[in-house]
Amino acid sequence: MKQPVRYKLLWSSLLYRAGTLALALVGAVTFHMLGLPLPFLFGPMSFCLVAALIGARLQGLGQVSVGARTILGVAVGASITPEVVSHIPQMALSVALVPLYVLLIGLIGVPFFRRLGFDAATSYYAAMPGGLQDMVIFGQEAGADVRALSLIHATRVAVLVTIAPVILVWLYDAPLTGAMGAPLRDFGTGQLAWMALSAIVGWKGGEYLGLFGASILGPMITTAALSMAGIITQRPPAEAIMLAQLFIGIGIGVQYVGVTLRELRVFVLSGLAFVMVLAVLAAAFTEFVVLTGLARPLEGFLAFAPGGQAELTVLAIVVGADLGFVVLHHLTRIVVVIMGAPLMARYMGVPRPAARKRRP
Repeated sequence: MKQPVRYKLLWSSLLYRAGTLALALVGAVTFHMLGLPLPFLFGPMSFCLVAALIGARLQGLGQVSVGARTILGVAVGASITPEVVSHIPQMALSVALVPLYVLLIGLIGVPFFRRLGFDAATSYYAAMPGGLQDMVIFGQEAGADVRALSLIHATRVAVLVTIAPVILVWLYDAPLTGAMGAPLRDFGTGQLAWMALSAIVGWKGGEYLGLFGASILGPMITTAALSMAGIITQRPPAEAIMLAQLFIGIGIGVQYVGVTLRELRVFVLSGLAFVMVLAVLAAAFTEFVVLTGLARPLEGFLAFAPGGQAELTVLAIVVGADLGFVVLHHLTRIVVVIMGAPLMARYMGVPRPAARKRRP
């Protein structure tokens, strides 16, 4: 590619990203001024989503958005203390239900999407409640429709992150205006430095080791170790949590860039319909763990809500739920999906993903 052309493309990309960020900030400020809940999440998400649907040239912020997720990893890791670890055995029975939960989603979801006319590979990876990127990669290797997978999973995350706060307020009387953390002015430079170091080392170290969800799980592991050692004693500042929400909102909204009317009618509506199925299953499991005393109502709902790990971590922080309980269940769900999806797909007649080439 010629240098002038490359620079022109780079400049265009920077302009689109700057415009996307500006739009997201306007959305956050607007929602904040209107007194709406979670303005730094829903403002950017709503403005970017609507702009994408009407044809605006938006563009995600790439590694900046990925890096912002490390804040959530640090927040979760800082919440893991010796006291929390001592309670893990008490969570075992509830966690043991997660593989059954994933299995039922697959057994119901795959025939559901097949009835809607999707091929076997697309149906399988659309049904699996894993991370959007992971399911798209697995599906692409198996010959699935990548655009369909992207929009179906984006719709799942967008709808659940929208209705979950409503349920939290109406059914569980949970406040969405709780403190997300101490303000930045209350932090010493030492704590902030350790958090930043833990975030970077965990993220990049996780990527080097091939850890799934490295931007969240890597910092979570390194920060948990520092928390257990008594080095990190606080969660990230409230301003940092707001920043993470901003980039998560952008990430959800820009998934709909370039969507056509046919894709809205087929893929997005299919995703909406499947969310209703997931809601019934999630409600059943939540009710079971609550009635059997395995979880408190708030934690039970957040633990079995089949949304994105990052989005539900934000909600758990805002409402003051037990982060250790919620994250352990979602981590188990992601592990079951990542490790079990290719194996289950083989037994269900889905084309096997091509073997990835190892780097020399």
